[in-house]
Amino acid sequence: MAKKIILITAIGGLLWAYFAFDGQRYLSLDFFRDLYAQQPLLTAGVYFAIYVIATAISIPGAALLTIIGGMLFGLWTGILLVSFASSIGATLAFLVSRFLLRDWVQATFSSHLSTINQGIEKQGGYYLFGLRLIPLFPFWMINLVMGLTPLKTSTFYLVSQLGMLAGTFVYVNAGASIGSIDEFSAAGIMTPGVISSFLLLALFPLLVRAVVNVVDRRKRYRGYKKPRKFDTNLIVIGAGSGGLVSAYIGATLKARVTLIERDKMGGDCLNTGCVPSKALIRAAKSMADMQKAAALGINVGAPKVDFTRVMGRVQNVINTIEPHDSVERYTNLGVDCVYGNAKLISPWVVDVDGQQISAEKIIIASGARPTMPSIPGLDQVDPLTSETLWKLEDLPKRFLIVGGGAIGCELAQAFQRLGSQVTLVEMQAQLLPRDDQQVASFMQQCLESEGVRVLTNYSAEKFESHADHCLAELTPSSESSSESSSELVQMEFDRVLIAIGRTANTENLGLEALGIPLNANGTITTDDYLRTCYPNILACGDVVGPYQLTHAASHQAWFAAVNGLLGRFKKFRVDYRIMPQVVFTDPQIGRVGLNQREAEQQGIVVEITQYDLSDLDRAIADNDAQGFIQVLTVPGKDRILGATIVGPQAGELINEFVLAMKHNLGLNKLLGTIRSYPTLSEGNRFVAGEWKRKHVPHRLLAILQRYLGRNLKR
Repeated sequence: MAKKIILITAIGGLLWAYFAFDGQRYLSLDFFRDLYAQQPLLTAGVYFAIYVIATAISIPGAALLTIIGGMLFGLWTGILLVSFASSIGATLAFLVSRFLLRDWVQATFSSHLSTINQGIEKQGGYYLFGLRLIPLFPFWMINLVMGLTPLKTSTFYLVSQLGMLAGTFVYVNAGASIGSIDEFSAAGIMTPGVISSFLLLALFPLLVRAVVNVVDRRKRYRGYKKPRKFDTNLIVIGAGSGGLVSAYIGATLKARVTLIERDKMGGDCLNTGCVPSKALIRAAKSMADMQKAAALGINVGAPKVDFTRVMGRVQNVINTIEPHDSVERYTNLGVDCVYGNAKLISPWVVDVDGQQISAEKIIIASGARPTMPSIPGLDQVDPLTSETLWKLEDLPKRFLIVGGGAIGCELAQAFQRLGSQVTLVEMQAQLLPRDDQQVASFMQQCLESEGVRVLTNYSAEKFESHADHCLAELTPSSESSSESSSELVQMEFDRVLIAIGRTANTENLGLEALGIPLNANGTITTDDYLRTCYPNILACGDVVGPYQLTHAASHQAWFAAVNGLLGRFKKFRVDYRIMPQVVFTDPQIGRVGLNQREAEQQGIVVEITQYDLSDLDRAIADNDAQGFIQVLTVPGKDRILGATIVGPQAGELINEFVLAMKHNLGLNKLLGTIRSYPTLSEGNRFVAGEWKRKHVPHRLLAILQRYLGRNLKR
């Protein structure tokens, strides 16, 4: 610590001296020109020292000093002085930043820097070289930021020495050309040498960018031969939500598209996810509605569930929607649909069970699958997942669900309503771990009120299969501190559903052989344009993340298709800022933007406004007056940062906030919008009214009260 204080004091002293004694004059042409006239060799030494010091303490002005060097010393001497002075000074600034701040930055932001550190360790020199040639940020900022990374000092110096050489030449050459002008007249300035120097200075960034792109492309594609002609414009691997939309967009843009699917068109959403689960939830809600009918004065008797017919209808719903995603439809759109296992064998060629298809652009949309943990005995109890659940023929009497996320909560409620005795186990302290504690507690109360046994802070330790039953051993999670979850639980069950998350489908695609990197969670690494390390290979949907949602995959698919086919003309960064999410329980949970948990984690100060749906007329009339609408705004302003709705039709109601955030409409605009009465959507206006009530202009109202009361009788 003492050494850091001494160094900070020294740098502060230099900066103070620079401003106190007008250090700017030592960076001027007049200072060096006067000294050069008397002692040229000493001038070179002083110039070199000043350049090193100015760069080391990160004083902006390197470009000016470089031009001055060319004017004083000429082209080659100027290049020699500037090249070494700038590299040495930059390395000193790099070391200062590393010594003072790296340990603190790495410790404080370790969770956010892991990916960056991995990239720097693998290709840090290459990244730095690109920044030196085409600086996205000022050189002094690059020096300081690189000091916070694991980049080796020797690599930093050597890459800086080489990477800044081209820029040094251009600026020194411009200075030398200016210095050669005998008379600053129109004729003196308009010489071929001066004009070419300024032209080179202006075109330098474009020229370097072109060179870097060529070098980068050759580096990435080294060892692969690009076909002169292609079989198709675009290959899409996977016919789920992301793949189907990518193929649709490609066909709309008049590209020739080949869509490869190894299983069923429609992917998870149609066959094992969104569609069947919502059909099952609808049947379960009918049971709940009949059980509540007596409260409305209607006696329906005791309803019975025919589980075979319930599952039959689920399949019928899939069959009815299937033509939307069918081979016939996409063939009519001009897409060539191919069944088989796709494997990349080069950046432009895909092998499909022995058949090789080439394309200039490839989109990977291979989706994800349910994650299966390694728990002793799990394979003995024939576990279900969200994919295999739909093959059930009999309703489980005792149904154990492991995983309290959206899928776990939705299916726990559905099967409980259909007649199972459900136990829902979540290893974290609350259900729906990504949502606010208030939302999670509300959902747990709803599930428990319907008979679901909820065990939070528990994890499945092992399973056993016996002749007439299965046994699960549940142990308190390591994070548990609750007395209610401090003892081992052994419970019998008939079937178990594992719903702890999803794993990206990246196996057997040839990614490893091509060197396409994956993130720590197994998803494919892409840039902001959804491009992999090969710019012509893009990815979208669950195989990329960060949201494993059907509409997120569709959203990404547009960017992947357009960036892939038209990226050389215009690229679009994928935007996740406004991504709605819905949990289709009863009541539903819909949210968009920030919630309280995320705002706190990101250190964002918000103002919270909440409206209780127990006060909403339509909800009362429907005998469904439970839940709330919560909006997060910028403190003191009506700009919406996020919204959460817990209540009937929350998945529909949240779309008004999605639209408002997309088009920057604040709560004042929502408050001033008329809605039909009585509807649930009035709740969105009422929460805006709650915000307005807290921001009433009291002074103005006091003046208005005096004005209106001036003629009243006392």
